[in-house]
Amino acid sequence: MDATETIQTFLEFFADLGHQVVPGSSLVPPDGDPVLFTTAGMHPLTRYLEGLPHPQGRRLAGVQRCLRTTDLDEVGDDRHLTVFQMLGSWSLGDYDGPRSLRWGWELLTDRLGIGRDRLHATVFGGDEQAGPDLASWRTWTELGVPVEPLGPDNWWSNGPTGPCGPDSELFAWTGDGPPQGTPGTDQRWMELWNHVTMSYRRHDDRSLEPLPQRSVDTGMGLERLLMVVQGQPSVFGCDVFRPWTTALTGLWQPDQRSLRLLADHLRSSIVIIGDGITPSNTGRGYVLRRLIRRALTVLWRPDSTRTLDDLPASLVEQTLTQFGRHEGIGLVREVLRGEERRFRGLLSRGRTVLAQFGPGQPLTEADLRYLHQTHGLPPELVTELLDEPHAQAGPPHHRRCPDIAAGRTRD
Repeated sequence: MDATETIQTFLEFFADLGHQVVPGSSLVPPDGDPVLFTTAGMHPLTRYLEGLPHPQGRRLAGVQRCLRTTDLDEVGDDRHLTVFQMLGSWSLGDYDGPRSLRWGWELLTDRLGIGRDRLHATVFGGDEQAGPDLASWRTWTELGVPVEPLGPDNWWSNGPTGPCGPDSELFAWTGDGPPQGTPGTDQRWMELWNHVTMSYRRHDDRSLEPLPQRSVDTGMGLERLLMVVQGQPSVFGCDVFRPWTTALTGLWQPDQRSLRLLADHLRSSIVIIGDGITPSNTGRGYVLRRLIRRALTVLWRPDSTRTLDDLPASLVEQTLTQFGRHEGIGLVREVLRGEERRFRGLLSRGRTVLAQFGPGQPLTEADLRYLHQTHGLPPELVTELLDEPHAQAGPPHHRRCPDIAAGRTRD
């Protein structure tokens, strides 16, 4: 199955079970949501999961574009992405968690053809505030699925406060040969589908209050599902990335890791711009700026004459369409062109400024602050310039600065 067929199978399966399809929402979460971007399919539905009636009923399913920066340093491996599509199903006070697990098992094994021996479940094992998720444990056991109880990783929450509950996760084996170990002991088990029973609301004092309406929230990354269904060794091998890997290989012949970073960061940038976000020095715009500049750094490392203007318009259009946007090609290209021009100028200025420091002289935290505040050179850019073959090299502990983690930069 390709991506279109897989999405169609998912939505039709739940439609046959009485679920209404909800449209995907922007990466910008609704007012009041504590997250910077929509990171899960439930974010647009938070108020309904807390008890507000949904106009489409109590059984819902859909596809939601999501963005996560927590795994940014992992992007380039076999399974992590910055922007991705999340397949989701929801029960708003209708059916319970065990029924959701049984339906999920049926969809994956009977409809999508994933081998039963390639799946392993985990459940919440309990803590000082909530007991173990025995209902999910019993369900998996009855289905003949190996199950492992774990701790905090199997407790889902929308943030420090708000709706939360035990999370039963289904993992797929991605290693060569027969499955080995468990998700908690072998990293070749890849997290595939989460089923959360929204049971509590967490308050500021960390206490838990039972929700008046118990709901079920599930989420499964499309690209990871395609990796398993299509028998690919990584998410970058599935059909949604094929236009990217083909085009970038033809344009620039990057090595594998560079190819993956370019495909992820540029694809993500297109989707973010498509949702109306432009580069800036703080917040969402800062995330976009960092993605574009990380991509340009990879692109220019072997050849500084390369340009994002060479990206085919068809690639931009295909990406926007894949994520539910059907216009904005011109805006995307304009934003990428402007940020590239700005970054190229900043690099030129940065090299001139850094040349004033003595060769081999390590930069101190005070130096980094001076470069940032006086010349507008953010610490991460200084790091890139120092890593150039002809540049001076500072000690590793000078390669990070609080401004990076705080998401602030002057330029």
